[in-house]
Amino acid sequence: MTMLSFCTRVICHAARRSVSNLNNFPRKIMENGEPASKKIGTHDGIFHCDEVLACFLLKQLPTYAEAKVIRSRNDSVLKDCDIVVDVGGVFDSSKHRYDHHQRDFNETMDSIKPDLKKKFTIKLSSAGLIYAHFGEQVIRQKTDLPDEAIKVIYEKMYEYFVQEIDAIDNGIMICDGEPKYRITTNLSSRIGTLNPRWNSPPSTKSTETVFEEAMDIVGKEFLETLDYYSNSWWPAKYIVKQSLEKRSSVHSSGKIVELDSFVPWKEHLFDLEKELGLEGDIIYVIYQDKSQWRVICVPNAPNSFICRKFLREEWRGVRDEDLSKISGIPGCVFCHSTGFIGGNATREGALQMAVKSLE
Repeated sequence: MTMLSFCTRVICHAARRSVSNLNNFPRKIMENGEPASKKIGTHDGIFHCDEVLACFLLKQLPTYAEAKVIRSRNDSVLKDCDIVVDVGGVFDSSKHRYDHHQRDFNETMDSIKPDLKKKFTIKLSSAGLIYAHFGEQVIRQKTDLPDEAIKVIYEKMYEYFVQEIDAIDNGIMICDGEPKYRITTNLSSRIGTLNPRWNSPPSTKSTETVFEEAMDIVGKEFLETLDYYSNSWWPAKYIVKQSLEKRSSVHSSGKIVELDSFVPWKEHLFDLEKELGLEGDIIYVIYQDKSQWRVICVPNAPNSFICRKFLREEWRGVRDEDLSKISGIPGCVFCHSTGFIGGNATREGALQMAVKSLE
């Protein structure tokens, strides 16, 4: 063999090996001369709210903002995806695989995030898995909040948005026993109705287009909820805290709090009572609501209908002058039939309603 032939064979072999290596080269490096876009994998067929939310959350991050959602159950297709949710039979965050359908899967928010203040024991869906691992990043991306607020709102968003989706997807009932009525207007139900009906004619829209529409709906509600907690609920904490600190100037008992303006106060009140060692101390809250003042009873828990102490029983369901005569307090407007709230034309009148009900 001549030296030229030998060199030619070496070059050809090297070229073939380079082509082979190129075929195995990570797709994310180059594609048509440009960096390849990421791929988010999820299952095809009927879609559910959990993987729709999971995909939306991922696309809020710079890493996956331009990612294409690939819907398939084919392992060879999913293998080529950068991250896979709700399909594949694997939960391994180190490999970016987030399925929850395995027999041995029992992860909850509590098991993945044991440092949260509340214990969340609902089994996670793909929405919860992605939120658990990427939720804080999403909140940082969408808000300018300090770390303290992000940690609190991360937990609130799970409790009041994502947890419901986890529970519904995993078939966990909202209560023990047969409920007295069904809730059919929740986000999961509305997303479910976007799927083609069994007897629908062939649609001009592709499944991918409808999936995108579902992400828009879920995303809009997620961001609206995040906006509420970030820009309304969180700032209210400081108003509630200031009101608590001034409670003794409202009434010597320290059991009546006056809000300088009406804000979302209940959850903050309970949290701050714990922080300040005042658990169960506050009985009534008064505030101005447009043209009248309100006195509202503090419930036993933020979402409870049972209050620590209702307004006086003889006032309940009575209005205006009749209520003023019975109570001996001028300017009364109403007392709810359950006694959880009342109204008066003046601050002094509302305060008197609270003070007399303390007795």
